[in-house]
Amino acid sequence: MNRTIYVSNKPLDEAKRIWRQALTETNFYGRFPVESIRVDDSLGRLTAEPVFAATSSPSYNAAAMDGIAVHFEDLAGASESAPVCLSRDRYQPVNTGNALPPGFNAVVMIEDVHQASDTEVELAMSAPPWQHVRTIGEDIVATELILPEGHRIRPIDQGAMLAAGVTEIKVKQIPKAVVIPTGSELIQPGEPAKPGQIIEFNSRILAGSLQEWGADARRAAPVDDDPERLRKVILAATQENDIVILNAGASAGTKDFTSMVLADLGRIIVHGVAIKPGKPVILAIVNDTPVIGLPGYPVSAFLTMRLFVREMIAGFLGMEDPAPQIIEATISRPFHSSMGVDQFVRVTLGNVGGTLMATPSGKGAGAVMSLVRADGILTIPAGSEGVGAGEKVAIELVRPKVEVDSTLVFIGSHDNILDLIANQLHRHRPSIRISSAHVGSMGGIMAIRRGEAHLAGCHLLDEESGEYNIPFLQRFLPALSLRLINLCYRQQGFIVRKNNPKNVHSFRDIAENQLIFINRQAGAGTRLLTDKILKEANIRPAEIQGYTHEEYTHMSVAAAVASGSADTGLGILAAAKALDLDFIPVAEERYDLIIPEQFISDQKVMAVLELMVSSQAFHGEILSLGGYDLRDCGKIMYRQ
Repeated sequence: MNRTIYVSNKPLDEAKRIWRQALTETNFYGRFPVESIRVDDSLGRLTAEPVFAATSSPSYNAAAMDGIAVHFEDLAGASESAPVCLSRDRYQPVNTGNALPPGFNAVVMIEDVHQASDTEVELAMSAPPWQHVRTIGEDIVATELILPEGHRIRPIDQGAMLAAGVTEIKVKQIPKAVVIPTGSELIQPGEPAKPGQIIEFNSRILAGSLQEWGADARRAAPVDDDPERLRKVILAATQENDIVILNAGASAGTKDFTSMVLADLGRIIVHGVAIKPGKPVILAIVNDTPVIGLPGYPVSAFLTMRLFVREMIAGFLGMEDPAPQIIEATISRPFHSSMGVDQFVRVTLGNVGGTLMATPSGKGAGAVMSLVRADGILTIPAGSEGVGAGEKVAIELVRPKVEVDSTLVFIGSHDNILDLIANQLHRHRPSIRISSAHVGSMGGIMAIRRGEAHLAGCHLLDEESGEYNIPFLQRFLPALSLRLINLCYRQQGFIVRKNNPKNVHSFRDIAENQLIFINRQAGAGTRLLTDKILKEANIRPAEIQGYTHEEYTHMSVAAAVASGSADTGLGILAAAKALDLDFIPVAEERYDLIIPEQFISDQKVMAVLELMVSSQAFHGEILSLGGYDLRDCGKIMYRQ
């Protein structure tokens, strides 16, 4: 079968305009606008019209205190020196909520009543009219507006409506949506994955997002790469739902049948939008029902659905799409973008010394963790080639600003201990979050130099002095007041598969046997260690296959070895142990934290230091990872 080619790559604004017009023509926004439901079932729904009180609340004059009902006129002039005595026919006992007996117009609290005899009370103070009485309509008056149109109903709103005698209301109908994953390679979570099989989790992300935006969303079973089967499923879905979401099959692969089937069943309005990620999105109409074909990668699918479907749901409900919360931030490192497309970049945020810093959290359209970690989204418009380090940018928040303000920004060398720190802080200090960018030790030093991080991890060995980290601080941060505090000593070595099948013990073995090596990025401490060992062994980098293939974390190196895409790589024992790999020790290194003096008293930094120094449980968790020594953990190694 011939490959499907995109109909066009329309600019985003044009694609949105054309799509809105098509939805209007199919009467998508006015199809089933209103339904009547019981107030008891209305939580979270949107009112379709104003709600007015049917009755007053309270509907009678009610005692607001335990005590006695009286005629306020009888107590005129009452005082301590001249108390008033009332006979039984001039007062009646009442409890809170009781209807006030006819003819009475005030209540005296029981604490202020002196029982002079079985039939007489003595009162030493006057009472104004309607004292301690909830008069008719004090809370709600019949015909009063309780809720306006377009109000999302809360539990307290349900109570107010019921108190006012309203038991049924009209609400805006919720659009029914279905998410249909496609692909013969999909398996369900919990099933063991064979090579070529993919765990189907996208539909959970997409259906959950639709639910959050106000739709009644469900997930359908995955559909194999079979055009006839896909045709039947789409037809049935468009008859039962207001919105149909297809996940995967929108691109130009040999098994991407979505556009062909949709073109046969209905009208393709747009196929291909000049955005990144998400370019191959399909916007179609089948049986007057909008069908959106999303790319298969999770980030592409989520961001594309967010662009085109969120406002559809708002429009269906008769609401405006909520305005995004935009804040200004400083980009921490350069980010290059393709000309001609609107690019959406996930970023993490943190307030460092009064400056809100934004760090890109990942480019890959399949990197779902970039969405998990994201605090905001940076939009780079089609006419731009990117942004430079230190540039002011507008960020759309996807996480509350209060959480961003309580974020500890860590930039530098990667270590598995950072995950333990983040978890411990979340457990014991949930207001503190960690945003980490793994850019290597030199990247961390430069981030500290530019004022972009609260702290940085570093393990740089100076060849001349044999000293870790300090010579680099003196060279690159000579004027900055800082502390260098030890986190750990750790084992670096060759990460290899179980039983070391390629018999790796040195870089000479790698070079002579033409084994595939996976390297760390330039500026990483592990990269410097690699280069030092190669130089000492008189081995040129060109002799190492894979020397130019770089990863940014020890876990990524271990994953490459575990998957078989590399025979070995230099990393820490904890990463090898985490993926059940073997480890050939090469060197012990010192891993320190660089902390500018201005942040030492910051509560977020203090929480990390306290954890390092005083938590034996934390130390136990670190040691259980393997390959760590904490003999100097928390010790100041250098100060300037």
